[in-house]
Amino acid sequence: MVVCIAESINIMSNTIGPAMKERNPKPIQEMAKVLADSGADYLDLNIGPARKGGDELMDWLVKTVQEVSDLPLSLDTTNPVAMEAGLKAIAKGRPLINSVSLQPERLEKGIPMVTKYNADVIGLLWGKEGMPRDANERAALAVDFIFQANEAGIATSDIWIDPIATPICVDINQVLSGLEFMSMLSEIAPEAKSTVGLSNISNGVPDDLRLYLNRTYLMMLMKYGLYSAIVDAYDKELIAIAKGERPEYLKLVHNIMDGNEPDPASLDKAELEHYKTTRVLLGKVLFSNSWLTT
Repeated sequence: MVVCIAESINIMSNTIGPAMKERNPKPIQEMAKVLADSGADYLDLNIGPARKGGDELMDWLVKTVQEVSDLPLSLDTTNPVAMEAGLKAIAKGRPLINSVSLQPERLEKGIPMVTKYNADVIGLLWGKEGMPRDANERAALAVDFIFQANEAGIATSDIWIDPIATPICVDINQVLSGLEFMSMLSEIAPEAKSTVGLSNISNGVPDDLRLYLNRTYLMMLMKYGLYSAIVDAYDKELIAIAKGERPEYLKLVHNIMDGNEPDPASLDKAELEHYKTTRVLLGKVLFSNSWLTT
């Protein structure tokens, strides 16, 4: 079972963005109810940088959503003033801060909020020098983040480590490094939780193909005990996978990862899609937008 954090209440959305700017609660509240009914466990409220008036916007957004939903909230903004305004406004459930990185300014402002507001925190493995290059750099950043959080009084079990998923169409080596790191995390910090921005894996891929990458990548991460994922909760099949309702596909994907590949001719259509997608995500086949048809 993977905790599903619904990603859709986002200022970049063509419908939700204007509703936020106009302070129109109806589309936001309708979406919040649909996402809850779809199986979301958290709602991520993403207002982006929100440099102007971000505190007022986040305060309004939290209150608007909590009028119609009891789900816990993940607050997503790089504006620390807006983040704190949202944390103050939360009246239901334990909040999740999305996210705090190891960049000194983000760390200095973010960590105290975790303790002050009794929140969980996503530890984003982005360091002083930017994106980690491989699994070992991710491991070093994870240890550093957990150490500094522990020093501030934050329990390791309240930390959700995000290894940073990157688009497959950009760099397969980063995809493989992220998977390798996830296989290490339980040994590095057994009490820590994990999360991933799942849809990042398919950024830049045609919309009609993205769901195949998202679903299969989720199953690959589940092999390593993935605790949660920020997901498109409108994808019913993805939610079914996250909730443990597709054990046959999970077994297939994990077998392929272990080197036990089936005869493709023996697979049905859905199994073949997962077979081909797993091989692409493992770098066994060069990625192209025609990976499902070749």
